[in-house]
Amino acid sequence: MSRKGVGLAAFDRSRITSAQYASHGNSLRSSHSTSVATQLSVFRSLLQQFAQTHAKDIRSNPSFRAEFARMCAAIGVDPLASSSGAGGKDGGGSFWAQMLGGSVNDFYFELAVRVVEVCGASREENGGLIGVKEVKDRIMSTRMEGSSEITDDDILRAVNTLKPLGSSYSTLTVGPKIYIRSVPKELNIDQSAVLEAAQVLGYVTVSMLMINLKWPRARAKTAIDDLVSESMLWVDMQCAEWEYWSPGFMLGTGDDG
Repeated sequence: MSRKGVGLAAFDRSRITSAQYASHGNSLRSSHSTSVATQLSVFRSLLQQFAQTHAKDIRSNPSFRAEFARMCAAIGVDPLASSSGAGGKDGGGSFWAQMLGGSVNDFYFELAVRVVEVCGASREENGGLIGVKEVKDRIMSTRMEGSSEITDDDILRAVNTLKPLGSSYSTLTVGPKIYIRSVPKELNIDQSAVLEAAQVLGYVTVSMLMINLKWPRARAKTAIDDLVSESMLWVDMQCAEWEYWSPGFMLGTGDDG
């Protein structure tokens, strides 16, 4: 049988079919985006109703406060971020302030000030690296009796409000513990590994790093010297081999959690 050549009409039909598929795809994407936007709007409205109903509990109960913050995060709302440009009627203020009044918003910023004060006062002791639990305990020890409880979660959220200050205040996880770093210096991988190793016995030595991390002497000594220069490790020269201690262990202020 002879085969007929493909005519221009076939090409036209193919182009029409492709255009129809593209149009249908665009329509589905648009419909999906509208549906998601509608759902988020409903969630935000319900979240606002929940916040207004339980405002007192959110202000005074740290567990309630943490759960509410997690609910916000689940739908992409940062409670402490400015609402400017996010549909706020007045174009300013935070999500906390709009729904709960300024007290909760002020709570975190006031707590951030206290975090800065504790970090500054203890920097000579710990080189600018202090455990979140220790910061919380120090702040709680100065609060008036009857003041609302502060949790580790509150401390971490307060530190997040300090991000506009740049890298001077941030959190760092060393082993199972979370620390607040209040120095602008970024720790490299080797320095982080040394600090993590120091959490086991409270100190490290050059030979300890060489044996356990399989590092050459120069690498171990460089990482240790960098931390000593930043006062993040203290030297005990009374041993056969110098020991480099975490300041928290030497001062008996290492936190347990």
